[in-house]
Amino acid sequence: MDDAQPLPRRRSIRLKDFDYSQPGAYFITICAHGKKCIFGKIVGSEMKLNSIGRIVNECWNEVPRHFANAELRSHVVMPNHVHALFVLHPRARHAVPLRSDNKTAEQFRQPVVRSVPTIVRSFKSAVSKRVREISKKPELRVWQRGYYESVLRDGKEFRNALHYIVENPSRWCHDKENPGASHASQ
Repeated sequence: MDDAQPLPRRRSIRLKDFDYSQPGAYFITICAHGKKCIFGKIVGSEMKLNSIGRIVNECWNEVPRHFANAELRSHVVMPNHVHALFVLHPRARHAVPLRSDNKTAEQFRQPVVRSVPTIVRSFKSAVSKRVREISKKPELRVWQRGYYESVLRDGKEFRNALHYIVENPSRWCHDKENPGASHASQ
């Protein structure tokens, strides 16, 4: 019986033909699997990280050690998601190009070195690996597939993203990602 339908193609949320390895400011949101509150909880207007949340925080802070072109500007680990604002700086120029092709748009299973998707993928992988090792649950799924990103084009967008991150814990009771918020029952 060969009734197998081909799997649907993954739809990319990225801007078509945009080079996500180019210098610039980026705002990302990464959600926990099933949007479950597994990173801690909000007490008052402050995020209190649990052991998984601390791993998430530590792994995000380690990103520049693995990606020298990434400068972390601000982030917040929420109960079921992470917001981060970071800047990619120009790579050092080499006398001899490292690659002869000019391909910069990442495609499925074809990562681009030092790009936003590669940074996010590496971060998610590092968190998942540590959490699974510590919890001794190799099947545990930490992250939802994919993530959301915005390319910040000017100072106003940058300031708005920074403000959003800083204020996020105090707005948790109204956050659309909060399963216990008043909007969740509507």
